[in-house]
Amino acid sequence: MTRVLIVDDHRLFRSGVRAELGDSIEVVGEAEDVETAVKAIAAHQPDVVLLDVHMPGGGGQEVLRRVLGSGSQVRFLALSVSDAAEDVIGVIRGGARGYVTKNISGKELTDAINRVAEGDAVFSPRLAGFVLDAFASSEAPSIDPELDSLTQREREVLRLIARGYAYKEIAKELFISVKTVETHVSSVLRKLQLSNRHELSRWATARRLV
Repeated sequence: MTRVLIVDDHRLFRSGVRAELGDSIEVVGEAEDVETAVKAIAAHQPDVVLLDVHMPGGGGQEVLRRVLGSGSQVRFLALSVSDAAEDVIGVIRGGARGYVTKNISGKELTDAINRVAEGDAVFSPRLAGFVLDAFASSEAPSIDPELDSLTQREREVLRLIARGYAYKEIAKELFISVKTVETHVSSVLRKLQLSNRHELSRWATARRLV
């Protein structure tokens, strides 16, 4: 039976994955951020790590860097809500053997885990062609630690800012309050060490996020 460790910063999601896998996969442990993931992988030595892309402490790419950089032979399967180009290519370049999105069924996830354990590369159907195209292109997105530090919601706000949306328009688009938009913008500015929305727009445009 394939031994798996689940890495995700949402406890309820980890519990849901355990339930979906049932008795077909042995879940040997869980982790909620980069530090606990690195320690748990070293302690349990799983066959496959189910890895979320966005987590506290640097995200999935930081886990890959630290674990695979130490010479570990563990295999990683990214499991994320995001299908953004920079996320997919970032973790695959970092050493993950596959990438599936969180709308995958329990049966499909079990199959993906077993295939990764056997050495196959596995992708959600919609991502497979995209991944091949991206690696064939000289313009494929590179690993970007700054971008990885942003949450999915912060990225959404950033993209809309770069497209010229006003705070009220962003709030309406994302079904959140203007105050929440302001909070996200302040967080992005702090993380990227930028001063204003004009600098944010230039930063996003330079990375083709618009």
